[in-house]
Amino acid sequence: MKTVLLIEDDPILRENTAELLELSNYKVLKASNGKVGIALAKKHLPNIIVCDIMMPELDGYETLENLSKNKTTKFIPFIFLSAKTERNDVRRGMNLGADDYITKPFTEDDIISAIESRLAKVSILQELNYNSQENQISPSQENQIRTLNDLKNFFDDYGNEFEFNKDDIIYREGDHSNYIYLISQGAVKCYRIDEQGKELVTDLYKEDDLFGYTSFTQNISHKETATAIANTKLLGVSILDFNEILNKNHKVVLELIELLTDDLSMIKEQLLQMAYSTVNQKTAATILKFVEKINRKPEDPINISRTDLASVAGIATETLIRALTEFKKQGIIKAEGRNIKVIDIEKLKCLL
Repeated sequence: MKTVLLIEDDPILRENTAELLELSNYKVLKASNGKVGIALAKKHLPNIIVCDIMMPELDGYETLENLSKNKTTKFIPFIFLSAKTERNDVRRGMNLGADDYITKPFTEDDIISAIESRLAKVSILQELNYNSQENQISPSQENQIRTLNDLKNFFDDYGNEFEFNKDDIIYREGDHSNYIYLISQGAVKCYRIDEQGKELVTDLYKEDDLFGYTSFTQNISHKETATAIANTKLLGVSILDFNEILNKNHKVVLELIELLTDDLSMIKEQLLQMAYSTVNQKTAATILKFVEKINRKPEDPINISRTDLASVAGIATETLIRALTEFKKQGIIKAEGRNIKVIDIEKLKCLL
């Protein structure tokens, strides 16, 4: 029988929820606040923790932070339970390392399915975490992650799902990098703000791209901010889980090295382009990059700000606008408001 630690300050909700869990064949430990919950977690090491956010003594955020610092409790799956449905509250919890969240009011199916999903994930990862002396790596092993495509399939099957509207911030510079993300839908830009407050776009990511990997092995702070530039769906795997995958699947490490090598090559190419290309070449290359990252079809309009385009191109916004005006005169693009539509993509490529 699996043990659930339920930390909830509302006595009626705590008892009702505990009864639901017990009827579903879970052993339930109950705590009225974070301080009591931490003591129970350290003593009994439950299989999973369900915790309210707004509580006396210690709130849910403080409870999670405390448990994350303890060797014996930091790997216990943690689900937030709260009436606070604002995106910032949910995002803060996920950035601290929570595995999932449930908003009040919830149904029996909501809480049971969330718990079953987290426990199933733990069970699967434990199967992957085999002892090398007992389980030698072999080509016939079904669960082995050998390629980047296998890794992305793992994200599809077991990653936490996140949804962001256009312009939503996914994480900020300085947030801990708890997750590595795979984009299942949409597009993301990463950027930094310089001392003058100017936004410098560092990279663009499209569907099926991995991002957020400040480190593959350590939970260190992000060096940039990530924002959705379209309605976006992400699949996230925690740094801890990701590290386990790399430790037990060495072949995929080589694939990731290739990915990082490609990233470095692209950065070098972009730096050379910014240093030596003409304004028109920089503008053309940037439009093509956004077409590749955002659009499924080249003829679809790009809904992007001139500031973003200029930031990626490494030129002033006014300079970019002059280049866009020239492209419109040549019949290469159409521009209406924030929308830029490529009319002649081959002619645009010829400018490079």
